[in-house]
Parts: sequence; structure tokens; C-alpha cells
Amino acid sequence: MTTIKKEVTLKSVGLMTGIESEARVCPSDKAGIRFHFSGQCIDADIKNVVSTQHCTVLGNGNIQIMLIEHFMAACAICKINALDVYLSHFEVPILDGSSKMWVDAFKSAGIEPSNEKTYTIKEPIYYINGKTHLILLPSDKLNITYGVNFNHKELKNRWVSTNLENLDEIVKARTFGYLSELEMLQKAGYARGASLNNTVGMTDDGYTVELNSEFEPIKHKILDLIGDFYLVKCNLLNLKSEITVKEAGHTVHSIVAKELQNKIIMEV
Repeated sequence: MTTIKKEVTLKSVGLMTGIESEARVCPSDKAGIRFHFSGQCIDADIKNVVSTQHCTVLGNGNIQIMLIEHFMAACAICKINALDVYLSHFEVPILDGSSKMWVDAFKSAGIEPSNEKTYTIKEPIYYINGKTHLILLPSDKLNITYGVNFNHKELKNRWVSTNLENLDEIVKARTFGYLSELEMLQKAGYARGASLNNTVGMTDDGYTVELNSEFEPIKHKILDLIGDFYLVKCNLLNLKSEITVKEAGHTVHSIVAKELQNKIIMEV
């Protein structure tokens, strides 16, 4: 079990609601990551996912917590699996749109060391539906390859691979969206907190901000994948697997994560 050594607090607007939210993240001696809001508590567990439209949402009948994937990715990256998170609003702060500020805060607080568990799978796990697929194959090390086909000159039929050696670019990859769709999304109640401070806007021929690294939007998809999969208590970064994803999102991530939950084997 791994937690932080002292409490940290971060706040910003929520990406979806545009309402300011504060997250007080506390060390815990109890395994698991829990979100607290309005006197209620919900476990960060795949069984509590109630929506994957635009972001991953947890719910338990009493409360819902929105946009947990970047926070969960930061926990996976830092190998943290025991925290209590107290929120002033039901949406996790977007901060800079990536996981970097969470990771920096955890490292600044100090992380209690523990023995890392590694995992493997003995047979392929896959989801295939038309142009979309997510496939996990047994391997002797981790490699993730993510493919997209966006209506953008740099991101059409584009693939990006990552492993533990270039993880820093994944940590800093910010959320993104088409600038031309922003007004429509906001009218529908989404992306009301999107700004140049937290989002890479994609235009017909470029971006609204300077990228942190080449093909940053695809790397953010990998970040989302890591965060979504951490809801099954298996850290993808400790999984020996060749993972290939094409044109997927939170819904497909969650479907395959549930399958993985039943087929992972802990290595001694």
C-alpha cells in the first residue's frame, strides 16, 4: 500500500462545469482511493462508473464525481493506491489539463515507498467494433500504441507508442478538443471550463496553444487510458503487455478494463 506523506490541496475550475473546485488530498492507511463530497464517499472502482460521455464519472446513487481520469492517472504514475480526496464540488479540478500538477504535488508531499506489484496476462484480451479496437497481448514488457484518425492534418491516421522510458511526455499531455465544436459543447453543458490554460484547441491547420510535445493529443489519450484502467486496481504501468488501441475512448477503456480485472495474474 502506498500513500503520500502529507496532505496537499489544489484547486481550479472544473473542465465540464466551469465551476471552481478544490481537492484536499489526504494520506490514508486504508487501501484504495476514495472521493468525498457533500458528506458522502465513493470508491474509485470500475464498478462505480456510471458515465463515460466526454469524461469518466463515478456514482453510487447518492453522489457523482466527474472527470476522475487525470487524477487516477497521476496516482498510477506515482504508484499511489491509498488516498482520501475531499472535494468542494462534484467535479475534480482540471488544473492545467494534464496530470503534471497532481504528480508534482504528490512528489512534493512525499510518497511512502512500498513493494510494487507486477502483473501479467496469459491470453489476449480484446475489444473490436468496426474501426475501434483495444487489444492486450502477453509480453515480457509494457508497450502502449494508440492510434487516432482525427480531422486534423497532423492527427489523421496517426499512431504514437510509449513505454516507461518516455512517460514524462504522457504526464504533461493536456486535454484537447476541436475549437469549432466548443460553442456546441458548451450549449450542451460540457467544456464550460475549457480555456487556453487547460486545453489544446485544434483548428483546421494547427493548435490554439504551443504543444508540450509532438502529437500531444494522442499522448493525452494514453494518459486517459492509464487513468481509466487504474479503476480496476491494476496499474497498467506494472503490466507486462503489448497494448494496441485505435480510435477508442473512455467507454471502450472501461469495457476492456473490466475484462482485464478477471484475467490479470500477479507475479511473485
